[in-house]
Amino acid sequence: MKRSLLILFCLIWSASSMAQIRLGQSRYASTRPVNILELNYSKPQKFRIAEIKAVGLSTLDEVAIISLSGLKVDDRIDVPGEAISNALKKLWGQGIIGDVKILVTKIEGDDIYLLLDLTERPRFSRVEFSGINKTQEGELRDKVNIRGRVVRDDVLNTAKRNIEKYYLDKGFLNTDVKIIQERDTTLPNSVKLRFDINTNSKVKINEIKIYGNEEISDGAIKGKLKKTKEYARVAVFKDIYTRLTDADVTSVTQSLLHTDSASSEDVKNYINKNFKLNFFNGSKYIPKEYRSDKEKAIAFYNSRGFRDAKIIDDSVYNFSEDKINIDIAVEEGRKYYYRNITFTGNYIHPSEVLLAKLGIQKGDVYDKEKLDKRLNYDPQKGDDVSSLYQDNGYLFFNIDPVEINVTGDSIDLEMRIFEGPQVTVNSVSIKGNERTSDHVVMREIRILPGQKFNRSLLVRTIRELSTLGYFDPEKINPDLRPNFEQATVDITFELEERPNDQIELSGGWGGFYGFVGTVGLVFNNFSVRNIGDFSKWDPLPVGDGQKLSLRVQANGQTFQNYSLSLTEPWFGGKKPNALSFSFNHSVQRQVDFFNQNPNADNLGFFKITGVTVGLAKRVTWPDDYFSISNSIQFQNYEFNQFGTSFGLSYPTGNSKSITLNTTVARNNVDNTIYPRLGSNIMLAVNVTPPYTSLNPNITSESPDQAKYNWLEYHKWMFDASFYTPIFGSTKWVASARAHMGFLGSYGSEIGIIPLERFVMGGDGMTFNNFALGQEIIGLRGYENQSITPGRATRGTANPEPYGGVVYNKYVMEVRFLVSPNPAATIFLLTFAEAGNNWGDYKDFNPYDLKKSAGFGARIFMPAFGLLGVDWGYGFDPIPGSIQKSGPQFHFTIGQQFR
Repeated sequence: MKRSLLILFCLIWSASSMAQIRLGQSRYASTRPVNILELNYSKPQKFRIAEIKAVGLSTLDEVAIISLSGLKVDDRIDVPGEAISNALKKLWGQGIIGDVKILVTKIEGDDIYLLLDLTERPRFSRVEFSGINKTQEGELRDKVNIRGRVVRDDVLNTAKRNIEKYYLDKGFLNTDVKIIQERDTTLPNSVKLRFDINTNSKVKINEIKIYGNEEISDGAIKGKLKKTKEYARVAVFKDIYTRLTDADVTSVTQSLLHTDSASSEDVKNYINKNFKLNFFNGSKYIPKEYRSDKEKAIAFYNSRGFRDAKIIDDSVYNFSEDKINIDIAVEEGRKYYYRNITFTGNYIHPSEVLLAKLGIQKGDVYDKEKLDKRLNYDPQKGDDVSSLYQDNGYLFFNIDPVEINVTGDSIDLEMRIFEGPQVTVNSVSIKGNERTSDHVVMREIRILPGQKFNRSLLVRTIRELSTLGYFDPEKINPDLRPNFEQATVDITFELEERPNDQIELSGGWGGFYGFVGTVGLVFNNFSVRNIGDFSKWDPLPVGDGQKLSLRVQANGQTFQNYSLSLTEPWFGGKKPNALSFSFNHSVQRQVDFFNQNPNADNLGFFKITGVTVGLAKRVTWPDDYFSISNSIQFQNYEFNQFGTSFGLSYPTGNSKSITLNTTVARNNVDNTIYPRLGSNIMLAVNVTPPYTSLNPNITSESPDQAKYNWLEYHKWMFDASFYTPIFGSTKWVASARAHMGFLGSYGSEIGIIPLERFVMGGDGMTFNNFALGQEIIGLRGYENQSITPGRATRGTANPEPYGGVVYNKYVMEVRFLVSPNPAATIFLLTFAEAGNNWGDYKDFNPYDLKKSAGFGARIFMPAFGLLGVDWGYGFDPIPGSIQKSGPQFHFTIGQQFR
């Protein structure tokens, strides 16, 4: 019975199949398109594709879509079959099709006509943001660049994750992002997309708890979590509860909690909740920074000898709606020390020399970071084991420290050395200097073809190229391509030029003289040689590294200054001998504000006209960071009803001077705009001929007109600046500076002249102080010119000489680099400085200083130079006053050296 039923079922199924094939054949012949997926797969038939068309497209190309399907005219395929299935998969896989069918429109014999019936996915026509400001919107548009892309879930999810990550990196852990899609009726098959963003409150770190640390304090570990900081508390209040006696609890709780009874735990909770600092608060939780900070904490442990230290557990959990707590459990392990250090594979240098260069002795605390620096590259000292080899051509030198024995708390190291062959520089080339001529760059390169490879010269070359100012210091990259078989290396210095010409358009308030405007042009890469080649004009001829400076300052007829200078740093083209020429003309006039006299010169004026020619050269002794410059300057001083302002007994006259200047300087700072390392030390001596000795008719009894017809003096100026990175970061830099000046005479017949003296106080800018014929010294926290002898008697009938004959000044700054971008280099600073100015050597006391402190900011833009603002507080009274100087704002333009 069962067998009969089974036979009957098979007959019915077989009949049904034959019916379907016949039905499919009838549909093939029909004019109505048939979906191939509806046909019977048990009996496929072979056809030749006679035609393929595609419909339903609005933006896509029909030929391209047919090509993507993999089907081609004249292909023989089975219908139904794998070719059709594969075509469907390929079209779906592009992610640009919302729906697809492959239809049969006609069959003629074994020819088949196919139609791809498609529905395109819509595209994003516009992306909008709500709930955020314009700055954030601009930054997010770069991260969510989906305009014109096909609407797909994975695209939307990626965009949402990018937005959430953007705010996560800013400390907003609870950012909500809603995606709203709307049909765009202005474009076919398009969708408008809006991201509705609610950042919620920034998540701060309430408390970080450290567990398991016995050798290293909580504070030391937290100090290494540079970007993961607790929400700052006022420590004095935080620790009050630990010092309360039972008798104190009552009085404290009455005043704080307004209750008659509470425990010290209640006080603790109240303090933790309420006494928080809400300014200068860097507390925010960023997972990426937290992971990096944990590695820094372990590295700190390693540097203290705890080689096996590790974080065994950590957790981040909510403390409140906008705050979290972090618990970190550490396992310190044993503290290790170096024991035996041996070297193998060294043939050039004996082990004793290498051990001395390493600078690590038996019994020193194990410090992996220091070991790596002393072996490979120590940027602070520049004197490590690798330098012994790589400064002598051994470019392939490698040293691998291997711990061969660990016993108790002692570690034995074996330094396995591969010295390699001595390498010769085969070629040196440059690229990226589009405006600057090759010879300007090549003359600064210290490592040359044919020389043995020298790492120190390579580093020095990078410094020299950085200080030129033509290239971005952060992107100078020496590309080394060594050839081991030939023992040679090819070096290409990859450069990126930055704008370095400057346009100064500024103004300043000159006190009594009012507003002073300044227009200045500085072309730092000028070329005299290319003046006739207009293709080199940008906007003036460029490329040869010469410096042309033009500057005009004016306030109508009250104050005017015109200056022009040109410097050729490689005069003759063979050696770095800098030839310079400058011209300067300044005029300062008295103004009759009441009578409005049109003839301003008759009201009193002071004019200085000067010409200077100088020659500077680099020297190689004591080292090649030194330079010596010599110059000769002629100046003519002309004053009318103005002499008493300088302490002269006569108001109208004329003086002249010929000054010889010699300057010895040593400069090895790594960057002119934001120095991180190095020093700049300078001693300048200005002397005039001893006219009194040459003219016996001039005595101490001679009138001032005769004594000061030709000015005679000698002036000594000393300036020193030192820079070093701090806090283990190249962004934090400490700067210490010292400045001193002395003005002297050749004898008692004339004494110290009333001109060329020191004027101190304020921002140190010439146009703010209007101190023509004097040396301008800044001192923040005090008004301009306020610390200047003779200031109180200036302009009286019996004036004292205006200005000091000796001064000293000391500055300490801590700087933080906010942005190294060459288009706008920004850094912040805090400072403490002290200085004073004396009108007589018998009053000179180097410990009697006017002190100040404050903070400021600087921004360097190539087109405008260095701009700055400082707030300083003067702790001492100025001469003639009993009140402290107090707070002062100062604005600066350009580098202020003194």
